[in-house]
Amino acid sequence: MAEVVSVNISEEKGTPKKPVESIEIDDLGVKGDAHAGAVRRQVSLLSKECIDAFAEKMGRNIENGEFAENITTHGIDLEKVGMFDRLYVGDVELEVSQIGKKCHGDGCAIFRDLGKCVMPDAGIFCKVISGGKVSPGSAVEHRPRPFKCLVITASDRASAGAYADLSGPEVEKYLSGHLAGRRWHPAVRRVVLPDDAVAIVEALEAFEEEGGDVAVVTGGTGIGPRDVTPEAVVSFCDQMIPGIMEGIRVKYGAEKPSALLSRSVAATKGTMLVYAIPGSVRAVSEYMTEILKTLEHAVLMLHGVDAH
Repeated sequence: MAEVVSVNISEEKGTPKKPVESIEIDDLGVKGDAHAGAVRRQVSLLSKECIDAFAEKMGRNIENGEFAENITTHGIDLEKVGMFDRLYVGDVELEVSQIGKKCHGDGCAIFRDLGKCVMPDAGIFCKVISGGKVSPGSAVEHRPRPFKCLVITASDRASAGAYADLSGPEVEKYLSGHLAGRRWHPAVRRVVLPDDAVAIVEALEAFEEEGGDVAVVTGGTGIGPRDVTPEAVVSFCDQMIPGIMEGIRVKYGAEKPSALLSRSVAATKGTMLVYAIPGSVRAVSEYMTEILKTLEHAVLMLHGVDAH
């Protein structure tokens, strides 16, 4: 069973933390700790396994708290913990708000001593959902949060079975491939719908209710009489992100002017990203390649995380 092996506090930033008998965590973080406050890195965690591996590599004994972690754990693979996952430590509930961080260099005590630090790669930082008391021996539970993606193919003919859906699987391939190994827990599913604005909006509404993160609608972004996807997305969303699609149209329209006829859309609804892109396999490749460059940053911004 995963558990806490040490709880640690420091009164000044950039200094090692010292083990204490217990810590009290409230909505600002660890009481009495220099890193507490209305910030996203309120509580830090590091595994004993990671500390011991680093110590063996460097040939130096390293005490709990020397890397400035508030909670030293044992028996949990923190490298499998992803963004927005929940960690239950004793009675405390934490949400992962950052993985790793830039080392302070000369402002970090252990970096000054060894020239290296493990927190930039292995440190887990959390914001407090609910507080309480934590002490050595407190149980630690990791509950992954699925990163939910919905791919909607809008096509009268594909929905009627007249031909196979090719663009939907292509979008799924790009999403799954991009998110794999990036400390998210992707859960991607696909649906095929007719070119019907009401059906598209209803699918997006249902996805929002289940806590969806990213929806991509492929197809129906042209200027034909049945191309209604942009109108459906705009009616559903709160705000537009015009720069993404403007940039894509300019990039590919320079060599293929017909690409400028695409009415593709990028927008948000609450904390959900919504994209409407063309329905050809080639267009999916072009659009998804550009969209994925800003996807994670956009998700963090929607959740109030400053990723700069």
